[in-house]
Amino acid sequence: MREAVYKMKEDYKNIQDKISVFDTTLRDGEQSPGVALTIDEKIEIAEKLDILGVDKIEIGFPISSEGERETAKRVKSLGLNSTICGLARTVEKDIDAVLDCDLEYVHTFIGTSPLHRDYKLKLSKDKVKEKAVNIIEYSKDHGLKVEFSAEDATRTEWGFLKEIYKEVENAGVDMINVPDTVGILTPMDAKSLIYDLKQELKVPLSTHFHNDFGLAVANTLMGIEAGAEQFHGTVNGIGERAGNASIEETIMTLISLYNHPMDVDTTKIFNVSDFVSRVTGMNLSQNKAIVGKNAFAHESGIHVHGIMENADTYEPIRPEMVGQTRRIVLGKQSGGHAIEGKLKEFNIDLKENQLKAVLEHVKSLGDKGKSITDDDLKAIALSEMNRSDKKYVELLGLSVTSGDSVSPTATVRLLIDGEMKEKARRGVGPVDAALNAIDWLVKDSTSFELEQYHIEAINGGTNALGEVFVMVSDGEGNDATGRSADEDIIQASVQAVLNAVNKLLMIKKELNN
Repeated sequence: MREAVYKMKEDYKNIQDKISVFDTTLRDGEQSPGVALTIDEKIEIAEKLDILGVDKIEIGFPISSEGERETAKRVKSLGLNSTICGLARTVEKDIDAVLDCDLEYVHTFIGTSPLHRDYKLKLSKDKVKEKAVNIIEYSKDHGLKVEFSAEDATRTEWGFLKEIYKEVENAGVDMINVPDTVGILTPMDAKSLIYDLKQELKVPLSTHFHNDFGLAVANTLMGIEAGAEQFHGTVNGIGERAGNASIEETIMTLISLYNHPMDVDTTKIFNVSDFVSRVTGMNLSQNKAIVGKNAFAHESGIHVHGIMENADTYEPIRPEMVGQTRRIVLGKQSGGHAIEGKLKEFNIDLKENQLKAVLEHVKSLGDKGKSITDDDLKAIALSEMNRSDKKYVELLGLSVTSGDSVSPTATVRLLIDGEMKEKARRGVGPVDAALNAIDWLVKDSTSFELEQYHIEAINGGTNALGEVFVMVSDGEGNDATGRSADEDIIQASVQAVLNAVNKLLMIKKELNN
């Protein structure tokens, strides 16, 4: 697979030596429904994007509000390495607002498709061209670098699109951007469009592709293959409707699959992604590429075994490359290697039979639909470590009844030295009733008093594992502890006490010998 990919790279002859990243998280990304960032949040994102190494940051739409202008001014005053860009319509007062923020780069736009000309702008083709040319000349006269977008370019007549782009090129525009405003391009269409424009224009080209059909990143890559020198994108792909091209996916694809030397610090990707997710309230899908919770998570026993031998077996890139960490997730598909590997992380060393018991417990919980956390695994492992090497008493069955109108009663069936015994007893609650039944059943072998009983829910939720710790004494100076973890707290309590009782019996038999 890799050899084939590397051979294919010989065909990428049109890819420019330098691909610029134009991040519009703070403009187009903030247009996501329900997102409203504070000035401080926008400044923090801008600083993180600068550390990441994006070339341009579209800070917002200065004419739209005082807050937008203040944000632009404060970010510009930070002296970041990234170029700070303001958005503007083809209106002089919009350009003046950009200038007022002391910005040196403007991204201006006007709708060019029949839909935009006829229904939104109500302007003729000639008037649209005139406004575009005039605003570029005005911007250049005031010392700005200018990027121009023909809004809804992909639904604009080909002849008119070429015409307006050539007009703005002649007017001195620095960069021409091609927006797929409603995300209707397919990858081959994107490649053809950018390639055809490259034959007509000398000015560098940029892409701004939306994700309405889930193709924004693929279309962006095709545009770059066809010769685009820059791409627009947002952190996590946020933006209007289904969003924009994800900068993290595009960057990592260019680096890892196209072998392109992007000048970014990829180890900062997860940090900025996580921050943007938190402050926008737009939670990431767990299986989101590159930055999702499961992007480097493994559960299948076969996969985990491979990962532990060589991470390349089931990972195209190392998680550290993007600031992520690998997660070994435990569940019904986990294998012994995963259990053993995780326990080594916690410095817990189990015998083979104990590992087997832990694996069976984990799979049992997984079959019930429970995900096993690290804390769950520690509790299960410690419970196994706490068991007596010899089982003089084993639980065969447990049944409890409890409620407002009935006395709490527990029926316990035990195997004691090879003999099955059963007893029902009452108590102040189901746990007390069960322990009373155990006390009655083992009285011929040993007596015990419950000295300590401690219970703790390991994680939240009604199906959380409960970890029970007990200490019992036999009245003869012998103490023993027991520990167990189970989602059924009564079961966990019974097993913990039986673990302790087995230890008492082992002590007595050793003393008698």
